[in-house]
Amino acid sequence: MATRTGFADLPLHGGHVPRWLFARMVRLSRAILTALVAEFGTAEVLRRLSDPHWFQALGCLLGFDWHSSGLTTTTCGALKTALAEVGAELGLFAAGGKGAVSRTTPAEIQSVAERLGLDPSPLIYASRMSAKVDSAALQDGFQIYHHAFFFDQAGRWCVVQQGMRENMRLARRYHWLSEGLQSFVVEPHTAVVGARAPWVLNLVAREAAPAREVLPELAQKPPDLLVAELQRVQSLRLPPRHALLLSDIHPQRLESVFLRTYEAAAPDFERLLAVPGLGPKGLRALALLAELLYGAPASFRDPARFSFAHGGKDGTPYPVDRATYDRTIAVLERAVRQARLGEREELNTLRRIPLLFRSP
Repeated sequence: MATRTGFADLPLHGGHVPRWLFARMVRLSRAILTALVAEFGTAEVLRRLSDPHWFQALGCLLGFDWHSSGLTTTTCGALKTALAEVGAELGLFAAGGKGAVSRTTPAEIQSVAERLGLDPSPLIYASRMSAKVDSAALQDGFQIYHHAFFFDQAGRWCVVQQGMRENMRLARRYHWLSEGLQSFVVEPHTAVVGARAPWVLNLVAREAAPAREVLPELAQKPPDLLVAELQRVQSLRLPPRHALLLSDIHPQRLESVFLRTYEAAAPDFERLLAVPGLGPKGLRALALLAELLYGAPASFRDPARFSFAHGGKDGTPYPVDRATYDRTIAVLERAVRQARLGEREELNTLRRIPLLFRSP
């Protein structure tokens, strides 16, 4: 796949997906997934879902405007529903979703893993750590509310999760892929896409290594000492960036959090991040102290850096053409059926279509 860079603001439109359209999204998703697995295997499907441009194009193909509300959540919902029907056959599975459903991800992973005879622990850990990184180690003002976890029977996985900045009605999407992942806490994303944030604390940036080295040591200091240092810092005249870090931190309320980190005695940043109860404010307080006391700064670099086939659900650029949508489903489903019978002519024809649009 071609590598592309850049960023896109994602202002959210209102509206909902009608039942007739979602049913078609599921059928088309099922046909697309079946064709992709047959042609390229499950690893390639995970790679494509972790590519934000491909994912966005898929959402548009299913009937969304490039920036319409629900593209991420409904596309993942359609994929998950389709995989509930054919996942066992394809060897590809989905867990999680929007809101409260995201919290059932570990249980869903465990249920599938038990059926497959697969150790669920690495998958559950990957799900939890990706969520913790994007909610605490990368603080960009976007509240994570959607977490979709896709995995195959070989234990490979990808994550598509989304955060919302409610007051500005803007979204940001975070993509992860197990393939090639060196660390959960050093540049772990395949991409972060969405509106630029005015202020970001990025503890997983490569240049934040000094902070990641110091934070575990700092977290093992007695809680009362950390609280006293924060109270002292509050009385100082701080430059704008430090004032932002401190703006909504209340030292006394963090004492119980510091007690947990003290007792955990985490030897490195990843295991510190995994400590239950250590959230964005506690980590931000530790990052502030790491810079002021040890001269170990974090990073404030924002990591954040599309097509119509059937119309958009909001009527932009035109309403969904149901007849064309149904023909697309029928053609793809027929091609997949024939390929399974050894007749690959139609599927091979579909594979050649992109060649027509390449620049000479």
